[in-house]
Amino acid sequence: MNIQLVKLSVTPDTTVLDVLKVIDRGAKGLAVVTEPDGAFHGLVTDGDLRRAIIAGTHLDSPVAPFVPEHCITVSESATRAEVLDLMQARVLRHVPVVDADGHLVGLHLLQEILGAQQRSNWAVVMAGGKGTRLRPITDHIPKPMLKVAGRPILERIVLHLVNFGFRRIYLSVNYLGHVIEEYFGDGDRFGCQIDYLHEDCPLGSGGALSLLPGAPDCPLLLMNGDLVVDSDLDGMLAFHEQGSYYATMGLRPYTHQVPFGCAEIDGDALTSLQEKPVLNKLINAGIYVLSPEAVAAVPINEFFPVTDLFSDAIQKGLPCGAFMLEDDWMDIGQPHQLRRANGLD
Repeated sequence: MNIQLVKLSVTPDTTVLDVLKVIDRGAKGLAVVTEPDGAFHGLVTDGDLRRAIIAGTHLDSPVAPFVPEHCITVSESATRAEVLDLMQARVLRHVPVVDADGHLVGLHLLQEILGAQQRSNWAVVMAGGKGTRLRPITDHIPKPMLKVAGRPILERIVLHLVNFGFRRIYLSVNYLGHVIEEYFGDGDRFGCQIDYLHEDCPLGSGGALSLLPGAPDCPLLLMNGDLVVDSDLDGMLAFHEQGSYYATMGLRPYTHQVPFGCAEIDGDALTSLQEKPVLNKLINAGIYVLSPEAVAAVPINEFFPVTDLFSDAIQKGLPCGAFMLEDDWMDIGQPHQLRRANGLD
């Protein structure tokens, strides 16, 4: 097994916490699980473990139950073209290479096969909020710099953007903005160029776009700075451009069970009862793609929620897209959400 695989390798009895540390150090978004004799057991991703933690798994639990079954592998004789065809046909990002004895000898990564695509699109991350619902935790640290599994939320976002080819990233800062600037600098160590949009006063979820140094010449990605996500940004940008949308909003399904019996009435008459109904809604996921025209419509240096841009566009009959985000997504806005993301609830 080569040195790179050794760095990514764990055994089935390695704890969830230690596997997360391996994934973090390896910066590939996954760990390879092998038996003590070197036999290949499976792959486990950051998303697999995040789902396990959300479901209530303790960080000191062994990783074995959370390794997905039926991992697709290839032999050493598989060509680069064959592996790429397999990845595209089965929508895979990584394929292990296993020898005739069942031992792991290599790992194909889609990003390395294709080469990292560099986009001309800009990305803007709104990182200026005070995080008042998370106080006192946020008294001395901005909400986007709170850690999930040992890494600041905002760092996770930046690396996610870089992984999808974004090289020009703007961070909108206000509350304790110096903490963010000192940590990220010019972005060089993260593989991108980071510039800062300084909000002298809070400008809402869209107002900071008016502080950009110029107009973008292609669709811009805007997202909240308190999201733990593994979203298909390629798919979202392609959806936006193929639909020629003025603006596109990322949506998530949300289910809520009302903890009480609910009644319907007509005047003073009771007409129906429903015991603890389940409500299904689509919620705003805090990720948007905006056309250059939409960015230009943001008022200069005024408080402006980005949802107002969508409301205005709908009223004017401008086409707005709705892109369903089906991958991992979590908003870290309240203490219980932060605890849950870190496996403490």
